[in-house]
Amino acid sequence: MTPQTVQPTKYADAREDVRYEAVRSRDARFDGAFFFAVETTGIYCRPSCPAVTPKRRNVRFFATAAAAQGSGFRACRRCRPDAVPGSADWNVRADVVGRAMRLIGDGVVDREGVAGLAVRLGYSARQVQRQLTAEVGAGPVALARAQRAHTARVLLQTTVLPVTEIAFASGFASVRQFNDTIRAVYAATPSELRAAAPARDRAARR
Repeated sequence: MTPQTVQPTKYADAREDVRYEAVRSRDARFDGAFFFAVETTGIYCRPSCPAVTPKRRNVRFFATAAAAQGSGFRACRRCRPDAVPGSADWNVRADVVGRAMRLIGDGVVDREGVAGLAVRLGYSARQVQRQLTAEVGAGPVALARAQRAHTARVLLQTTVLPVTEIAFASGFASVRQFNDTIRAVYAATPSELRAAAPARDRAARR
């Protein structure tokens, strides 16, 4: 066997290894570059699909969505590989993350927990965690805590409300939780944070 007959197979295998790694890591940079189909489900997806990663032996790769459809595979309803690139349907992860951020800002995680957020988004809690971490670098619990801490800081530095009222107005379950979170996020006590307010904010409180 000559090197010329070996190289195409070797390069094809290496290319498929790279593609499978992109699928395993849900790398959105490869979306549109190729598509993969799962033999056991009859579904084809984008590399960034949030579904459970299939076993390598059950995966086939295609250059286009049309090629996957032509081989008898159906489009995944989660990642919408049949959507037009750049459309709202194509940008599904960004849309889910945007909705999640709005719901977190509205206090859904504080009231209903991560499970409640996931139900509202139509994903599992694990998928929501994964997508938020991939897009913004933090999960829903950390984001909700940061949101509460930010609200508390604004109230501390722009109002004369008592600390206890600020704690509950910011969504904290207790004053102790409020104090611990402020120290963890800002490395300061609520009183120190209030005292450090810019002069214009202190004037506005008078």
